[in-house]
Amino acid sequence: MKKSIKFSLIYRDMFQSSGKYQPRADQLARIAPLIVEMGCFSRVETNGGAFEQVNLLYGENPNKAVRTFTKPLKDAGIQTHMLDRGLNGLRMYPVPADVRRLMYKVKKAQGVDITRIFCGLNDVRNIIPSIKYAKEAGMIPQATLCITHSPIHTVEYYFNIASQLIEAGAPEICLKDMAGIGRPATLGKIVKAIKDKYPDVIIEYHGHTGPGFSVASMLEVCRNGADIVDVAIEPLAWGKIHPDVITIQAMLKDAGFDVPEINMNAYMKARALTQEFIDDFLGYFMDDNNLKMSSLLVGCGLPGGMMGSMMADLKGVHAGINMHHRNNGTPELSIDDLLVKLFQEVEYVWPKLGYPPLVTPFSQYVKNVALMNVYNMERGEGRWQAIDPNTWDMILGKAGRLPGPLAPEIIELAKEKGYEFTDVDPQTNFPDKLDEYRDEMKREGWDFGQDDEELFELAMHDRQYRDYKSGVAKERFYNDLNKLKDAKMAEQGLSPEDIKAVKRAKYVAVTAPASGQVFWDVDMDDRSAMPMEGTSFRAGSKMCFVMTPMSYPEDVRTFISGRIREVVVPQGGTVRKGDVIAYLDEVEDFVPEAEETKTKIVRVEDAPYVSKPRAQKK
Repeated sequence: MKKSIKFSLIYRDMFQSSGKYQPRADQLARIAPLIVEMGCFSRVETNGGAFEQVNLLYGENPNKAVRTFTKPLKDAGIQTHMLDRGLNGLRMYPVPADVRRLMYKVKKAQGVDITRIFCGLNDVRNIIPSIKYAKEAGMIPQATLCITHSPIHTVEYYFNIASQLIEAGAPEICLKDMAGIGRPATLGKIVKAIKDKYPDVIIEYHGHTGPGFSVASMLEVCRNGADIVDVAIEPLAWGKIHPDVITIQAMLKDAGFDVPEINMNAYMKARALTQEFIDDFLGYFMDDNNLKMSSLLVGCGLPGGMMGSMMADLKGVHAGINMHHRNNGTPELSIDDLLVKLFQEVEYVWPKLGYPPLVTPFSQYVKNVALMNVYNMERGEGRWQAIDPNTWDMILGKAGRLPGPLAPEIIELAKEKGYEFTDVDPQTNFPDKLDEYRDEMKREGWDFGQDDEELFELAMHDRQYRDYKSGVAKERFYNDLNKLKDAKMAEQGLSPEDIKAVKRAKYVAVTAPASGQVFWDVDMDDRSAMPMEGTSFRAGSKMCFVMTPMSYPEDVRTFISGRIREVVVPQGGTVRKGDVIAYLDEVEDFVPEAEETKTKIVRVEDAPYVSKPRAQKK
């Protein structure tokens, strides 16, 4: 009988590994039925990791996005899963235990079935509590091995960790090959060792394509007993992301496995719709390097998703290094020279820092130390002069146990600075805090939300949540987006007026029903107040009104559902009948959430693309 292999679509990580933001709730609602129609996925990754944080950053409620995405998938019998960082929950730094516990109750209520729990250090003390919390909430805990390649990350190392996690109650194990540098043969041996002792444990493999091993790795893990493999779909497949389901399905079918068929008509529709999301706004925040594979990652072991930020960091120090070389009459470095030096320095630094698996946030820590070492050495100075507090917390054991020993020079440096090492359970350093967040929500008059999901968002992402509630996040996002759009069109040789015309051609114009003075439903005593770009309106709702010369108000209504992309006439401006008042970006089947129906205010002097009001007639 053929061994059955199931496919899991990594829709969240497809975007996470290629850029900064995730699709909006209305976009997720459109793609979900096509994912179901493709018929080949038993699981879909719907949220987790940075998903909720970046939703807040562009002004959308992530709870709505999760519920919107999970429901049609669950209704179709597809399991949904999320990624969580154990001690760090959904963020980059540790979370109090009561907030971690609440996370699983909220996610279960929102329709998420499985939680993939990982610790960037593979410290089981950071994973085992989450296994218990997930089970208490009725979720399936999938305990995770962060895969890397080093003298200490052996088959025995990973088997021992997996054994502890399974004995603690994990019914599933994920091999998270976040940089794609796991060697295929070794990965197969890890899977076989686990399956030989725990044949009923489900094993899922997650591998990025960055250095090119992932296709061979998928074949090896399946041959040795893996049950599920994570795949992507174009246009966000390959590069630093994940293999496409079509290739993996064909490979496994040829190798004799029982794999599901793909509805290619639905695949092509999903492919086109995903490209539409990229063209809408997501693509402006994607780095082209993340869509390319690179064998340079084999040596340094850095995850591909870091390449965009790393290149930005390199460019930041490049000028300073070359200025030093010019002043001293020494040869300047190209950006490629600098990149090779950085990769070599990562290889040097990594073992001396105890071989932490290079996954968020520890990959950033190692890269930052290596980058500053290169910068200082190129300027004739020594290593280890710039280690930030978060990296010191990792070195000192506050985030968990490092897999390998620290180099004597690092231990000596810590002693010189008066730092103390610790091996206590990391969670003890972060006491419960939910009561403090409850008090804040009461003071602000904020609703705790369905199943306490709004309380959870504040507790997990307090700074981002406050910016979301105030409207600052959405304003900042649209300012950033406009700058990127303008820069892209300027590269094409368009003038500012051409750019404005191109934008307007894509939107729906809202025109004045009569001549008179425009008043937006905000602070009418403040002639500079008007709705902020991104404010949403339901079809048929009132946007503003025009006060005619006869002092009769004519309501201005929109007959589409959408978001404001440009306000042409600000508060108090005069118009003639038929003049354009604003431009909207139409959103199909869009229903504004409670927070968005309140008009967000921006001042004229801060707003992009706003015309000055005409002089009023006397």
